[in-house]
Amino acid sequence: MTDPRSGRQLTIIARGYRAEIAGIGATLRALTFEGRDLVIPFDADEVRPAHRGATLAPWPNRIVDGRYAFGGATHQLALTEPARSHALHGLVTWLDFAVREIADDRVVLAAAIQPQAGYPFRVEVQVEYSVDATGLHQRVTGRNLGTDAAPWGTGPHPYLTAGDEHVDDTELLLPASGVLTVTADRLSPVALEPVDAHPEWDFRTPRRIGDTFIDHAFTGLQRDERGTAAVRLRGASGAGVEMAWDAGCPWVQVHTADLPDPVASRRGLAVEPMTCPPDAFNSGTDLIVLEPGAAHTAGWSIRAL
Repeated sequence: MTDPRSGRQLTIIARGYRAEIAGIGATLRALTFEGRDLVIPFDADEVRPAHRGATLAPWPNRIVDGRYAFGGATHQLALTEPARSHALHGLVTWLDFAVREIADDRVVLAAAIQPQAGYPFRVEVQVEYSVDATGLHQRVTGRNLGTDAAPWGTGPHPYLTAGDEHVDDTELLLPASGVLTVTADRLSPVALEPVDAHPEWDFRTPRRIGDTFIDHAFTGLQRDERGTAAVRLRGASGAGVEMAWDAGCPWVQVHTADLPDPVASRRGLAVEPMTCPPDAFNSGTDLIVLEPGAAHTAGWSIRAL
């Protein structure tokens, strides 16, 4: 039997949570709590739209012009965001991940990035999803299988939803004091600035999103006593969704999913905890360097409110 377009389908269930995982890109295809969507889903036999739920590695977000220098060499990646001439969201979003472990409430997937033009490094990517009474948990591990040090970063790409409302009608808590400003045309990074200078992006006190456009990386995250930062989205009913992560992700990209199609536009809020900011392969900011044989793990969680 032929797999659906999004790859092999895996379901994990526990304590009211149900997660549907697709093998292509180790993608979170759907997540519900007691039947309520927490992320914008897509059909199993659909080509995944807009990186929805994909695992991002070996870099999240953009590499400007797809070009960077590392280890004394200059590398040119394919421009996978042609309209803006950037390399977008890494190299694993369309890889077919193999299943390493599976249980009722947990699945482990793995794939290898092979040396290629623009990224001549061999890195294994392992993705673990699990569910329990506290929600869905995802852990991504990059392990350098090669003989040279490799640049590395990772993050997820879910579109959170608080219910039937569009993003405009939901209340957002985004506990970040810094925002990375970008160019209007290409979204290329410009400068890290305080959100005090950009009150339209200051959601440290929860408020309605309204018609605010957001497609920016934030940092300076407020954290609890355990070092956890969290973004919360609530609908008019008070129900909502929270995404949380530890200090391993000092950045988060938030995007209001503005699309040309008015029906599909602003349906969910992309919340992407990141180990490094956009264009980190050039700036070096929070860039992880995997030495031969070394591994790095980052994780995040989603729960119902």
